[in-house]
Amino acid sequence: KGSRLGEAPDNLGDTLPAGIEGLHFHTLCESSSYDLEKVLAAFEKHFGRFFPQLKWVNFGGGHLMTRQGYDIGHLIGLLQAFREKYGLEVILEPGSAIAWETGDLVSTVLDITHNRGVRTAIADVSFTAHMPDTLEMPYRPRIMGATDPQPGKPTYRIGGVSCLAGDYMEAYSFDEELQVGSRLIFRDMIHYTMVKTTTFNGVKHPSICIWRENDTLDVVREFGYEDFKKRLS
Repeated sequence: KGSRLGEAPDNLGDTLPAGIEGLHFHTLCESSSYDLEKVLAAFEKHFGRFFPQLKWVNFGGGHLMTRQGYDIGHLIGLLQAFREKYGLEVILEPGSAIAWETGDLVSTVLDITHNRGVRTAIADVSFTAHMPDTLEMPYRPRIMGATDPQPGKPTYRIGGVSCLAGDYMEAYSFDEELQVGSRLIFRDMIHYTMVKTTTFNGVKHPSICIWRENDTLDVVREFGYEDFKKRLS
């Protein structure tokens, strides 16, 4: 209700404006083909009167077709049935599925602070600079070996390295106490980490590496002061 994205069908009348050849929706996020099926039913109900005026439709992204258990056959059936019924070109956008579970953000604990009963592990990465989606959506990133807070287990907030007061995540529990030098591995971070990073505070960007099948690590790119400077002048 009240979204700034898209147009409500009641505002469109029965004829699309001149030059409009397609309709696009993006209502899914890491979703199944059965979620798409429900969306298509609503799409046909509310926008079907426009289909004879179109050349194409775009079903957006958010189709997590590389996740284990995703019903590819069901997806194909939905796409084929829609094309045959309406004779329209159907577009799917590449989403996080193409990079699902393919990259981690590896960080190191720089310090452990104690303030009024709250322990914070300061990492050498930043949520606002390196993982902005965690604050903007927001969502809680998975950390390898960590869980939601559990009584009796070592528990820490995770603090980002920038000076922004909100650059942190609420508490995680670990099997062992964290120490300066402990590794924190943020899972499944590749699809938004590199395209949404900022240079806030001049915080250095993480390097891009490829972990090969033979267990070797190739550093593809490193970032330094010149990268920061070029974005400013």
